[in-house]
Amino acid sequence: MEYYNVGKIVNTHGVRGEVRVLATTDFIDERFAKGNTLYLQQSGEPLPLTIESTRQHKGFILVKFVGYDNINDVKQFRDHELMVSADDQQPLDDGQYYYHQIIGLDVETTDGRHLGKIKEILSPGANDVWVVERPEKRDLLLPVIDDVVKNVDLDKNLVTVELMEGLE
Repeated sequence: MEYYNVGKIVNTHGVRGEVRVLATTDFIDERFAKGNTLYLQQSGEPLPLTIESTRQHKGFILVKFVGYDNINDVKQFRDHELMVSADDQQPLDDGQYYYHQIIGLDVETTDGRHLGKIKEILSPGANDVWVVERPEKRDLLLPVIDDVVKNVDLDKNLVTVELMEGLE
């Protein structure tokens, strides 16, 4: 089965088994809803964990898992990724993509010049920024806006962009 990261446990919180999660998903309410199953990345098979409760706290999500009622039960989860199975992913609207669909795509300009491959996605604010790894050059930061990203073709593994003045 395939799994996709939705957050990282960065610490414990209190003594009653809550963990502090830094979310890496746009679907926080759906992914961290009471009763949902998340999978803890570990060596071997991922560990399924059912969510008992969640709440927001200082930019993090505090999550309590069913059956883990004390800090000693969850302290070994620190610095581990939380994932969902591929079956739990919801279909997206046209023009929307999961991170795993974008990372690794080739990038070329509208005139056919190859720029490199997308290696990372940043979310600094109003729009995402795709980090393009270029051979023998510094990484290129592409804002994900309609003026720059002209076409995403998952079948061809290709993103077509129009570079605005000052981007390169």
